[in-house]
Amino acid sequence: MKRRLAAILAADVVGYSRLMSGDEEGTLSKLSQVLDDVIQPLITSHNGRVFKLMGDGILAEFASAVDALNCALEWQNTLAVAAPIGSADSDQLQFRIGVNLGEIIVREDDIFGNGVNLAARLEALSEPGGICISEDVHRQTEGAIDAKFEDMGAQQLKNIDKPVNTYRLVSAGQPVEPARADDAELAPTQRPSIAVLALTNMSGDPEQEYFSDGISEDIITELSRNQELFVIARNSSFSYKGKSIKIQEIGEDLGVDYVVEGSVRKSGRTLRITVQLIEAETGNHIWAEKYDRELEDIFEVQDEISHAIVAVLPVRIKKALVDKVRTMPSENLTAYDYFMRADWLYKQSSVKKTGEILDMLGKAIEIDPTCAPAYALIARVHAYSVFTFSPIGDDPTIVAQQHIKRALELGEDIHFVQLSAGHIYSICGMHDLAKLHSDKAIALNPNEFSGLISRGGLITYLGDPREGVNILTKALGHDPLTPDFHYEDLAEAYYMLKEYEKAIEIYQRWQDPPIHMYTHLAACNAQLGRDEEARRAAKIFEDGRPKGSDFSFYAAAHARLCKRQEDADHWLDGYRKAGLID
Repeated sequence: MKRRLAAILAADVVGYSRLMSGDEEGTLSKLSQVLDDVIQPLITSHNGRVFKLMGDGILAEFASAVDALNCALEWQNTLAVAAPIGSADSDQLQFRIGVNLGEIIVREDDIFGNGVNLAARLEALSEPGGICISEDVHRQTEGAIDAKFEDMGAQQLKNIDKPVNTYRLVSAGQPVEPARADDAELAPTQRPSIAVLALTNMSGDPEQEYFSDGISEDIITELSRNQELFVIARNSSFSYKGKSIKIQEIGEDLGVDYVVEGSVRKSGRTLRITVQLIEAETGNHIWAEKYDRELEDIFEVQDEISHAIVAVLPVRIKKALVDKVRTMPSENLTAYDYFMRADWLYKQSSVKKTGEILDMLGKAIEIDPTCAPAYALIARVHAYSVFTFSPIGDDPTIVAQQHIKRALELGEDIHFVQLSAGHIYSICGMHDLAKLHSDKAIALNPNEFSGLISRGGLITYLGDPREGVNILTKALGHDPLTPDFHYEDLAEAYYMLKEYEKAIEIYQRWQDPPIHMYTHLAACNAQLGRDEEARRAAKIFEDGRPKGSDFSFYAAAHARLCKRQEDADHWLDGYRKAGLID
């Protein structure tokens, strides 16, 4: 048996028993004709295959959720045109269709597994002539399908343990041209998929098995909250426990891009956990880390380790994806690829690249007008331009608010969008809104690294820098190799606590800091009465800032981040003592 990811389409005939009791031969003849003339050719043209026929039921497999849903739409449209409801031919066959994206088990020519079962349950929810899809299918196809789906909320489905978020077809336009097999590289980017194998118990104590399994399960559970990842279920990834199998084979069996493996070793009261992230196709190691802990409260250690791992893994996966996308020809990029390229450039903090970043995001929206993260990043670029001494337009915060509103309309359940909204509203001085969207981002993904960094910075500027330091220190401790710019919020929190020496220590660790950091360094030294050091930092800033730029504009924007007036005055006082403003 092999396991892999696939899109499964399940369909059956509406009122089949009634039709058979009324005209058995006629019904069988119509079904055979529809299968031969409509359904089988459609499935083949959309790169799918029928793997099971069960009387009136049909199960088909597709490599792409887009192909599966396009097939379902054309299927229903074709039959609706041939026999519209209420016409003389209304006794023609109608189908209910369900589409799911999930894990399947392949055995000879048949397919089994939860992915298949869920597709069948979705089909049962569908209306006659309609289509019902899972949340994973909706995420993968949104913007790539000419159809509108309505959120049905979480549904408790028969023989499915947990409620499932589902969507039903509301309206459909013309079917999208099916993708050809040789156009596979142009298909919309799928979420990166990952399997977390059971950590190996190296302690020599069988009773510690529950601990290593518990950490593995916690990692799977927490990673599953990250909407940018498709995480293989525990039952599948744990099936390799105790077996010696190459990572490439596991990747092929499960159809995943990345595999996490590791070990747990207990010696006395000391615990060492090692974790590795491996690219499944090549077997290359992308990231590895070890965690040494004193074993006092075993459950507390389990939570701490799993949260630390989950905070770093998505960051490393995204970096690997960005590295791959950056080398791809522009003509092969999808909307998400353009977004990832733009996001990478944006994080380089280069004002000179602003035009290129906005151009890439414009292409992303041109390809997919519903790409919510692209709108959110456009909002960030405009909002943060108030700190680059080259603001975009007269008031970039107005443009930023317009784009973040659009992003929220399209993707309020996307972590990056809610996180961006917190940033934008903070820069606009709308502190309550900033806190609201930060709360939503944390609720969507409580362990995401950039979300924790953002949270610490926001809490600092809302007036609690001590708690900001606590949040930031914990988050940064998860990833000692994180870029220096992630420490900026921590330095600012120390300044606001008047612990200037600690802030200076952080600022001075940067090898190539952005030019505005020298104004913060100047303010810290000025507050300590180190006038010469303050003047030196201020001069570096004055020599390096863009010609004709106005620092007072930056200072006012920085002060606007502060909810408390005393915090705003504290920053302005530091700038004034350093001679940066009057």
